[in-house]
Amino acid sequence: MKIQTKVHSKNLVKWAKDKPEVLVLSADLTSSTEIDLFRDTYPERFFSMGIAEQNMMSFAGGLAREGFKPFVHTFAVFIYRRAYDQIAMSIAYPNLPVKMFGFLPGIMTPGGATHQAIEDISVMRSLPNMTILECGDATDVESVLDVADSINGPVYIRILRGEMPRLFPSTQPMQFGKARVISEGTDIVLLTSGICTEEAMRASKALKSKGVSIHHLHISTLKPFNDESVLEAISKSKYGVITMENHSIIGGLGTIISEKLAEAGLGKKLTRIGIKDTFAHGASKQYLMKEYGLDAMALISEIEKVIGKNLNIKEEELTDAYIVDVHSKAKAEAL
Repeated sequence: MKIQTKVHSKNLVKWAKDKPEVLVLSADLTSSTEIDLFRDTYPERFFSMGIAEQNMMSFAGGLAREGFKPFVHTFAVFIYRRAYDQIAMSIAYPNLPVKMFGFLPGIMTPGGATHQAIEDISVMRSLPNMTILECGDATDVESVLDVADSINGPVYIRILRGEMPRLFPSTQPMQFGKARVISEGTDIVLLTSGICTEEAMRASKALKSKGVSIHHLHISTLKPFNDESVLEAISKSKYGVITMENHSIIGGLGTIISEKLAEAGLGKKLTRIGIKDTFAHGASKQYLMKEYGLDAMALISEIEKVIGKNLNIKEEELTDAYIVDVHSKAKAEAL
């Protein structure tokens, strides 16, 4: 598993070189959202809007009406919690091509409840015209720009920063509306998104050695969700489906799948792994994922419940996780 650093920072500058209509907006978190290199490379296409997210969203809507493509950057919580009305009325209602890059999704930060976007998918997916994408590794981050740019309307992106693994080959980019097949199996369909995909992959070898057949799919398009291959796999599963997400179990991937199961009339058991209707406190990513049941061992525990069997898998049997330092040169601050 190769670790990549500041993927979005370098990729955005390269990708936007021949796209003068792409403008980048910052809410006083320029280095924190990896757009300082863009600022230095294309200063005439960079706007520092200050700590004024509501104004930034309205401003972005105005730019889009004039034919520009605004790429808004800030921490995820400051997008939807601070400026929801402006997003709804100035961007989503007129269906304008504003791309919103939300950093620190879920419990990836020791910043605590003020900085943890644990209900953003639930909030943003209720907006008409809104598309929602989520990155799970360096390959997703590299290819999400093409996907977002291809969508004629607003897009909200849960994106990663700093140091991150490359879980998927760089030659296999994110595809809009299509789940990425990680493994094929018949016992359980496992749907993961964001950083939870790495945790699921950590457990896969141990689960396979115990004879559990997992059909694992990585989900990067959360809205619209129309991938028929997902429901087809669930319909063939022996024990049903498990969703695993770095988000509240209310309104996110688990809710999306429950809606699709009900609409299709599929009588398959659904198990949701995610944040259980609670705020989280501040700590390292690894601690929080274990504390709130989002890690590989939590997945194994839920699988044991589903199949009714103790697999006797110990944590030392799992593939090692890459531990990101809280203080790192790849990040502007210890968040």
